[in-house]
Amino acid sequence: MTVRSRAPFYIFVFLLIAAGISIATWRHIELGVPLVTGEQRPVWMIEARVDFEGLDEAAQVSLHIPEQPPGFSILTEQAASPGYGFSILETSASRRAEWTKREVSGPQTLYFKVQFVPEESATGSARTRKPRAIPAFWEEPEATAVRELLRQATERSSSPESLTRELIRLLQPDSRTQNTTLLVSDDNYLQLLVKMLNHTGIPARTADGLKLEDARRRQQLMPFLQIHNGNRWLTFDPRTAEQGVPENLLLWRQGSESLLDVVGGGNSQVSFSMLRQTVPALQLATLEANQKGLGVLGFYQLPIEEQSMFRMLLLLPIGALIVAFMRIVIGVRTSGTFMPVLIAVAFVQTTLLPGLIAFLSVVSIGLVLRGYLSSLNLLLVSRISALIILVIFITAGLSIIGYQMGFNTGMTVTFFPMVIIAWTIERMSILWEEEGAREVLVQGSGSLFVAICAFLAMSTSLAGHLTFNFPELHLVVLGLILLMGQYTGYKLSELRRFTPMKAYD
Repeated sequence: MTVRSRAPFYIFVFLLIAAGISIATWRHIELGVPLVTGEQRPVWMIEARVDFEGLDEAAQVSLHIPEQPPGFSILTEQAASPGYGFSILETSASRRAEWTKREVSGPQTLYFKVQFVPEESATGSARTRKPRAIPAFWEEPEATAVRELLRQATERSSSPESLTRELIRLLQPDSRTQNTTLLVSDDNYLQLLVKMLNHTGIPARTADGLKLEDARRRQQLMPFLQIHNGNRWLTFDPRTAEQGVPENLLLWRQGSESLLDVVGGGNSQVSFSMLRQTVPALQLATLEANQKGLGVLGFYQLPIEEQSMFRMLLLLPIGALIVAFMRIVIGVRTSGTFMPVLIAVAFVQTTLLPGLIAFLSVVSIGLVLRGYLSSLNLLLVSRISALIILVIFITAGLSIIGYQMGFNTGMTVTFFPMVIIAWTIERMSILWEEEGAREVLVQGSGSLFVAICAFLAMSTSLAGHLTFNFPELHLVVLGLILLMGQYTGYKLSELRRFTPMKAYD
């Protein structure tokens, strides 16, 4: 007799469990779906306000807006500009918000609002092509001063990053020499840095950042320096030579493009206000997934009615796992194989105590009526059909009585599967006739115990969250059920048979 190897089975189960866990992990990391309920994520609302004076002619206002600032991702964008036409123009170099109006006069105010989500993995836009350094020229004596400063910085550095830091330090007020005094002024400091770095062959540009502080108004952009090290743009604080984008800094503009252009108006200025908000992480993840076109991987695209249905159906595997464990490993005897799961689903709908009262009432009355049907000597099909009709009458009667008494217990009975209850009554009645009342009590109480255990597991908020938002975890449940199907050892309830053997130890 050949024994079939179980290796393929265990490999298949392992692949099921691994696939479920892997997909759930990917959904959590890439789509941001939280693993627990109630998780909140911060969102920064930034409002750019543009003020200018209309000149009684057509106006065109263009504001530079960020595309993908490092450390942040854009969630939503919207403009508030009554009477103006609005559009977002994207080119290979930048993105701009543009307002237009045929005739503008007097003070004008335009608003542009953006929601940013902090994301450590966001590295910024890769839209721009690899930059080239632009050679610069100076006349004497500035040319000599530039050469001397660059020589000193080059001797103290070994890379574009270190050269930039040394050059910034050399141009600081506390370390200035005759050469730096000749070159540097408060107005041209940052532009001089950019020009000198380009002169050495290092592509450099300016950037404007916004320091994020909750509930701040009328904030201005802060200038920063950026260089390209051959692979990516690096940001430096031109005042301290500190490298990197601070955690609370949002780079609004990167490059030489103008921040604000106004045609048909004067006295223009732009200021920024900011507000830190918190939103549910699940809502945020759903919105981001829809924007990325990955919303089809979840149930949130379905109508609300169908979502509610799937929320309940996706709890069934949890109940099935509990029933399998209780019957196979623990050894609890139940009436029917998965009748406890259906009872647990009803308990989820009705809550535990009202559902328990309703179930016991229907089954008790049904057993009495089943005894009468048994005395009529009906065929099985006719008896079951009549029992189904009687169960419907029982539930309807309990619903009416409960409503008149001001309770909702009777109304919730309608959630129970009528046919399954009818079959349960039939099985218990036959069991009573063949095995006696004790066996009916054992299996009936076992069914209710397992149903309550399944209800407690299915009714938790974490179970509802994981089963609906990570449906691939049902592959793990399937793998565990298949593994339990291979169990052929003793059930825990059978160990009591060996209790007398302890006397011989």
